[in-house]
Amino acid sequence: MSADSDAPRNNFIRELVAEDVETNRFGRPLATRFPPEPNGFLHIGHAKSIVLNFGLAREFGGRVNLRFDDTNPFTEDMKYVAAIKEDVKWLGFEWNEERYASDYFEQLYEIAQRLVKRGKAYVDSQTEEEIRERRGTVTTPGTDSPNRERSVDENLDLLRRMRAGEFPDGAHVLRAKIDMAHPNMIMRDPLLLRIRHASHYRLGDAWCIYPLYDFAHGLSDAIEGITRSLCTLEFKDNRDIYEWLVSEAGFDNPPTQIEFARGEIDYMIVSKRKLLRLVNEKYVTGWDDPRMPTLAGMRRRGVTPEAIHAFWESVGVARKPVRTELPTFEHAVRNDLNMRVPRVMAVLNPIKIVLTNYPEGEVEELDASYYPHDVPLEGTRKVPFSREIWIERDDFIEDPPKKFFRLAPGREVRLRYAYLITCQDVVKDAEGNIVELRCTYDPATRGGDAPDGRKVQGTIHWVSAARAVDAEVRLYDRLFTVPDPEANEDEDFTTFLNPSSLVVIEHAKVEPSVLSDPPGSRYQFERTGYFVHDAIDSTPERPVFNRTVTLRDSYAKLK
Repeated sequence: MSADSDAPRNNFIRELVAEDVETNRFGRPLATRFPPEPNGFLHIGHAKSIVLNFGLAREFGGRVNLRFDDTNPFTEDMKYVAAIKEDVKWLGFEWNEERYASDYFEQLYEIAQRLVKRGKAYVDSQTEEEIRERRGTVTTPGTDSPNRERSVDENLDLLRRMRAGEFPDGAHVLRAKIDMAHPNMIMRDPLLLRIRHASHYRLGDAWCIYPLYDFAHGLSDAIEGITRSLCTLEFKDNRDIYEWLVSEAGFDNPPTQIEFARGEIDYMIVSKRKLLRLVNEKYVTGWDDPRMPTLAGMRRRGVTPEAIHAFWESVGVARKPVRTELPTFEHAVRNDLNMRVPRVMAVLNPIKIVLTNYPEGEVEELDASYYPHDVPLEGTRKVPFSREIWIERDDFIEDPPKKFFRLAPGREVRLRYAYLITCQDVVKDAEGNIVELRCTYDPATRGGDAPDGRKVQGTIHWVSAARAVDAEVRLYDRLFTVPDPEANEDEDFTTFLNPSSLVVIEHAKVEPSVLSDPPGSRYQFERTGYFVHDAIDSTPERPVFNRTVTLRDSYAKLK
C-alpha cells in the first residue's frame, strides 16, 4: 500500500480550498459549517456534506461550525437537535462551535431595518396568493407590488409594529427591493421576514417575526466568518440573493458559495418531508427504522461510519446531479464488514437432523474460527455439537438436480467445523412434509476431514438443537421497488413501497456464542449475510438480529 493511499480523494472543491489556504484568499483561516434544519433526522445524503465540510476543516487545519438553521418554529424540535448531534459524532466528527440561526435574529432584524432605511427593502401587505400571482413566470417579468413605493418611515413603522406583535399572521411581509423583472425569479423582491405567532423551540415567544431561509442562511455564514459556503445544487439559484444580502449588509470579503451534487442513492429518498410522512403515516416504525436512509436507521441496521466514509470518498464530489447505484453502497458496506466482523453460524429456516449413531445426551465442544484465513484478525470460539442439530431447509433436496452438492438421500456432506455425515432416511408427516432427517456421522472425521483422504463437495452450516439460541431475525431489503420513486411527480412515491422490505423470521436458531456479546455487536452469519444484534428490541431471553446486507448482490444475480 502506498503512503498516499489514505489521502483524501481530490475533487474540484478540495482544489479550490487548497488554493484558498495557500493564497490566504479570505484573510482568515479556513472555516466551514454544516447547517441542518432541526426538522428531522439526518440521512445518507447529509453524510456526504458532513464528510466534505468536516473533512476539509480537518485536512487543512480549519474550523467547522455545526449550525442549526432554525427559522421555522412550526417544524423544529429539540429532539432533532439531539439526534443530529449524535449522528455527527457517530460519523467521527467534533465541531468547533455549536451555533443556531436563531442566535442571530436580533442581528438580522437590525440588518432588515438598515435595508429599509436605505430603500432596499419594504413592507408588503399583499396576500401570499397576490404575491405569487405578481411574481411572473420564467418568460414573463413580475409586476411591482402596490406597496413597493411606501416611504421609509412608513416601512419602518410597519416593521417595528410587526415585531411588536400588532398584526396577525400573513398581514404583512418584509421584502427586498431588487428587480421584479430579474431573470432569476428568486431575485424578484424575495421575502425576508414574515409574521408567525408561534413559539420557538429555543426562544419561546420572544419573536413573532421569523426570517425566511434565504435571508438567514447566507448572512449567518457571513456573521460566522465562513470562507467557503458549500451547498448542494438545488441552492445554485439562491446564490444571487445570498451575495446581494451580504453585500448590502456591508460584509467585507464574505463567504463564497460552491455547489455540488447532492448525495442520492437508488431505491432511497432523501427528502425530509417525505421521510417524515413515512414516519407519521406508519409506513415505517420510526426515524431509526433500519429500512430508512437516515443515519439512525443505518446505524441500527449495522452499517458502520467507516463504510459511509469509504462510500462517499469512492463516489467523489460532482458538479452535476448524479444518482449512485445501490450495489455501490452495499459493496462499501460489505467490504468494511468483511474485514472486521466475526463469523458465526445461524439457521434461519431450520430442519432437524438426528444423528442416529451419536450418543444420546452427549454434547461436545468443537473449535471454530471467528475469522477466515484472508482476514488479518484472530479469534476462536467453542461451538456445541449434539445428537440433534438444525440445518437450513434449503440445504437438503430429496431429489437433487445436477450441481447440487449439499445434503440428499445417501449423500455425504461436511458439517462446518464438525464431521462428515450421510443422510440415511427422510421422515415425513401424514401430509408428506419433511419433518426430520435421519443421518449417521463418521466419528473419525472430527474437524471435517476424512483420515482416508476421501473428498466431499458440499459443506453446510448447522447449530446444535440442544444449545441453539432461539432468535428473531429481521431480513431488511430495499424500501422501494423502483430506483427513483420520486421520478414522476404525478405519482405518489408511497405507491412504490416494497411490500417485502421486511421479512421477520420468528424462530431462527443461532449458535450460543452470540450471547457473550452485547447488543450492537455485528456478525457475518455464515453463508447468509451480515447482521447486527439489535440494541432496542432485543431481550436477554430473545435476541433480535437485523440483516445489514446480503453476502452478495442478489439482484445482480437475478438479472
